[in-house]
Amino acid sequence: MQELPGIGPQTLDLVKRLNAAGFRVYLPHFLGPFGKVAMLRNTLRVICVRRELNVFLKGRQSPFVGWLRELARHIHHLEGGPGVGVIGMCLTGSFALTLMADEAVIGGVASQPALPIRSKGQLHMNEKDIAAARKGMQARGPGLAMRFSGDKLVPDPLFDALKRVFGQDLTTLEFEGDQHSLLTIHFHQPAYDRVEQYFKERFALHPDPTERARGAQV
Repeated sequence: MQELPGIGPQTLDLVKRLNAAGFRVYLPHFLGPFGKVAMLRNTLRVICVRRELNVFLKGRQSPFVGWLRELARHIHHLEGGPGVGVIGMCLTGSFALTLMADEAVIGGVASQPALPIRSKGQLHMNEKDIAAARKGMQARGPGLAMRFSGDKLVPDPLFDALKRVFGQDLTTLEFEGDQHSLLTIHFHQPAYDRVEQYFKERFALHPDPTERARGAQV
């Protein structure tokens, strides 16, 4: 999922890396230009859609998540296989964890989850969202959340809240540095390697149910 209004070349580079690792990637484009990031215009776009993203609101997930949940189910139906893995970054970081409530989603990565802005330990989801996500994680494996340790856009109270609320159902990683975009603009190879490993583990643990059925018939 795009991290800013607009999908820039660094995000497309991430798609290429995942493709090269053997993953088929869908890149939802729901806001801003494709192929470039214009920071001033993007800031204005965030302000325009602040209600849709719930940029400042605590305890309430974005309406975009409902659309993304339906998209994940559609992709799973279209592609078959064990399920879908999702990556959320910055503005969409917490989306990946909320989506793990759905049976179609077998893994979720929240990379530098920055919402809600000005969080003092409140999350971008309510108690129902959290309970449903934890149930999905317990059934299909933990989620993964990560950030640079000095990232001012993902402050300690926000990241600590994720650790506290999700407990052992969420693996959290912090990499040394004060930059922000682990997988794109400030690409960090160890972070990318961990994401690739995470999804390979998730898909290996959840083999294609059609393959199991075929094997049972032989």
